[in-house]
Amino acid sequence: MLTALFLSLADQFSVFNIFRYLTFRGICGILTALWIGIALGGWLIRKLQKWEIGQVIREDDVPFHSKKKGTPTMGGLLVVVAVTISTLLWADLSTRFVWITIAAVLAFAAIGFADDYLKLKRGNSIGLTPIQKITGQILAALLVSGVLYQTATTPAETAYILPFFKDVSLLLGLWFIPITMFVMVGTSNAVNLTDGLDGLAIMPVVLVAGGLGIFAYCTGHIQFSEYLAIPHVTGAGELVVFCAALVGAGLAFLYFNCYPAQIFMGDVGSMSLGAALAVVAVIVRQEVVFLVMSGIFVLETVSVIMQVISFKLLGRRVWLMSPLHHHFELKGWPEPRITVRFWIGALVLVLAGLATLKIR
Repeated sequence: MLTALFLSLADQFSVFNIFRYLTFRGICGILTALWIGIALGGWLIRKLQKWEIGQVIREDDVPFHSKKKGTPTMGGLLVVVAVTISTLLWADLSTRFVWITIAAVLAFAAIGFADDYLKLKRGNSIGLTPIQKITGQILAALLVSGVLYQTATTPAETAYILPFFKDVSLLLGLWFIPITMFVMVGTSNAVNLTDGLDGLAIMPVVLVAGGLGIFAYCTGHIQFSEYLAIPHVTGAGELVVFCAALVGAGLAFLYFNCYPAQIFMGDVGSMSLGAALAVVAVIVRQEVVFLVMSGIFVLETVSVIMQVISFKLLGRRVWLMSPLHHHFELKGWPEPRITVRFWIGALVLVLAGLATLKIR
């Protein structure tokens, strides 16, 4: 909105030409989302406390998590609002990718909100049933992937890109839709599983969003994409603003979510943020690299799968408790230590993903 206004004034006032630069608008996106998040955070926490919207603890949860009971939850609304407003203010709204990404965030946020609301209403940790939740996610992912497929203007937008190889891609055709759905639903649930300690999930989200922002800039820039031997997708560069807004909103949330947390993300946040990262990765055609950068989310998910399979087949557990961060809690690691060490791992993995830009 503001971008269109300022650019309309550029012919009369040359200073407004600065808003033609994605990097500048990306900085504006970070700062705007950060300001919105911090400005609204304290107010939201007070309102949630007043309405008694607090965290519900599962009976089988880590024993010393009982102290978290009653902490305001559904704080992911703060991130969703800050990201959406900041993106609408600073992105080029004539670009379809901006609207598709925002729609994905809002659709998955709605599913997460319903899940959180039912938990609070019933006073226990049971919200939507697994079938209801996965059905909603599949339908939302189907809509997003279908629109991306139908609106694709070049083969590169739906081709499967292999890192480390120049000019190697697989034309997916209709397979693009189920693969995209799998990435979106899988990432949404992976971030949800990771969101179990104060600040644990939000910082990897911020780091991965920053990494994807760099890919979006290169993918949308015809010279850079040609030089780096990655597909050029017209309009993908505008997702720099979205990724920047996600970084700013995530840092604002971390301001209140760092140990000891004043507010929790809730499913409304974890599901929508996972979907947001996934849809950006799909648009910039870097699903494989995204798998690397999201390694922390993958590790947490795999730890749950291993635990379930081992217990079902062998009758014993691989970990003291899953997801993996609970295993380290029960081994006696302090919560902040686990969180920071996972952050370090996330940073290393994002840098490894970025390194693939030159290893081809």
